Amino acid sequence: MQPELVIQRASTITAQPSHEAFVGWATAALQVANVNYPCDIGVRIVDENESRVLNRDYRGKDKPTNILSFPSDLPEFVRTKLETALLGDLVICAPVVQQEAAEQGKAEADHWAHLTVHGVLHLLGYDHIEDEEAAVMEPLEIAALAQLGLANPYETTD
Repeated sequence: MQPELVIQRASTITAQPSHEAFVGWATAALQVANVNYPCDIGVRIVDENESRVLNRDYRGKDKPTNILSFPSDLPEFVRTKLETALLGDLVICAPVVQQEAAEQGKAEADHWAHLTVHGVLHLLGYDHIEDEEAAVMEPLEIAALAQLGLANPYETTD
């Protein structure tokens, strides 16, 4: 089942993935997590300043970051009345994505895909802070990316 995505393009970087690409990446993440109900996801593509402010205000880190995930925190009594699950919002910093892709020798589209899959899994409650959490989340990322024909982002090719 494909999610409904609302994409806000607030970055000056014009080379951004299509709406269809984001839907495909989010769908792959939902499939590997066995989500088979209608859901909505917000995606906001920003520049470094907005990312830095959000990262500072919500994570206490005063620097831009590649992606921030804001899971929906609707009360249970509201969620049970909705026909579509509101998963939350992703904020992706386009200049950081470009820079990281170049530094890591990856195609930009592949990095956008990985970050989108990663963010959607965060919206679903997965995390990677603790090793035990990462041992659950990372294989899902790898599986979603493989479904998209993309390589394991955690393997290094030195």
